[in-house]
Amino acid sequence: METKEEILRIIDMLNDTYESEEVWFGNSLVEALRDVTPKMAEKRVSSNSHSIAEIVYHLTTWRIFAVRKLQGDVEFDITTKDKDWKKFPIVDEFEWEALQMELSLSQEELITELQKLTSDAFLETYVPGREYSYYTLVHGVMHHDIYHVGQIGLIKKVLKSLPAEEDEMGSLGSDDHYGSDSDYY
Repeated sequence: METKEEILRIIDMLNDTYESEEVWFGNSLVEALRDVTPKMAEKRVSSNSHSIAEIVYHLTTWRIFAVRKLQGDVEFDITTKDKDWKKFPIVDEFEWEALQMELSLSQEELITELQKLTSDAFLETYVPGREYSYYTLVHGVMHHDIYHVGQIGLIKKVLKSLPAEEDEMGSLGSDDHYGSDSDYY
């Protein structure tokens, strides 16, 4: 008899990491984004960091990657920087809502694809074009979310601590502020 107990556990954990109000590690992704304004979403805390809008795009891209691989798409890949880390120099209300909606839709697609699976055994098969299993891929989505939720939290903390005149800048300034060889975010 085939079971899908592990698949159901993974779906629960993916949903908790994405939108639970009581996730064990602090804020879920949706909670972390709840008070982010379009202006906050476009800002960088240094010239070598990513904005929250870029992070949301990046999280969506990797969810889409997982969905396409679950669908058996051998050819699909994220091969260019623009497919992975698209830049958003200006984020208006429409753009910010669209980015969040795309993230939400990619989450729904991921859960739908996992619900279609009939056996936990599928999780042990290898992802087309990769050297890791579907089990590793879907757990990786959760770990990826948690990492970036922390990053979003740090960015928000920095942006909220800025005096009003600094807050109008696109970033906190040059790399010299942190050191030119550092990559804080």
